[in-house]
Amino acid sequence: MNNTLYTIGFTKKKAEKFFELIKKNNIKYLVDIRLNNVSQLAGFAKRDDLKYFLKQICNCEYRHMPEIAPTKEILDGYKKKQISWDEYVVQYNTLIKKRIIESKLSLSELDGSCFLCSEPTADMCHRRLAAEYLKKQYKELKIKHL
Repeated sequence: MNNTLYTIGFTKKKAEKFFELIKKNNIKYLVDIRLNNVSQLAGFAKRDDLKYFLKQICNCEYRHMPEIAPTKEILDGYKKKQISWDEYVVQYNTLIKKRIIESKLSLSELDGSCFLCSEPTADMCHRRLAAEYLKKQYKELKIKHL
């Protein structure tokens, strides 16, 4: 057991690069933590297409977990610049703590899984915040952003 949780964003990635990263890192489960998983941002990242491509190309399973996504209010507040990134972090961390997300994913389930969101990098994305929160719960968990 490697105890590694991966994260990936699909924006600014071509399908080839996206699926090669999933395949190369032997991702077992792609955990979609977007609020809206039928996004038009990238055709290959829509729920049904993504589920099919992951299975066929990468032998990877798909799971949607909106309970790890921010609420629409938190997300809209940040996107519309009504709250700062620092305030977003506080509100999102409060939300996932309240939702007890660690009770929904064991360390063994996290190992070899990859959190998916749309942001191209993890630095200002909730997938990084969720991964870091879970690392506090599971000290042996490692995080790798793809």
